[in-house]
Amino acid sequence: MSDFILFLIFVLVCVTYYIVDKKRKQKTSESVHTEDNTKTQVEETSKSKRNDIDGCCGAHEVCEKETLLNAKVQPDYYDDEELDAFVGRPSDSYNTNEQKQFEDIFYTLKEYDVAGWLRSLQLRNIELPDSLKDEALLVVSERRFSNK
Repeated sequence: MSDFILFLIFVLVCVTYYIVDKKRKQKTSESVHTEDNTKTQVEETSKSKRNDIDGCCGAHEVCEKETLLNAKVQPDYYDDEELDAFVGRPSDSYNTNEQKQFEDIFYTLKEYDVAGWLRSLQLRNIELPDSLKDEALLVVSERRFSNK
């Protein structure tokens, strides 16, 4: 009889342990799920705040505003319509006055507009003068790496 009582106590302890362990795992799973949701919400909020700050939509791996690839068909103009006179000209064919026209526009642009301006020139088939290429690409690359 005492063996039977010991066996029942053992079974009761095992069942109790199983139930407690199952509830503990369920709570842990729920807290991890809640924690993941909280992390996701925080990440989305910080991403949207970053996007609001730098004007990026956040829908792309690389911000379209910071890439030099021709992502769209219509170019944006940066009060530089006069540069359309240089369509099809090679980058080494500009005289000093023509280079100054490009420099005047380049040096008045905001840092975050440089990549868009260069993309606009590409879409319009206007080559940047050799004297400005290095500086323009430096501004774009510095901005790209500072946002990471």
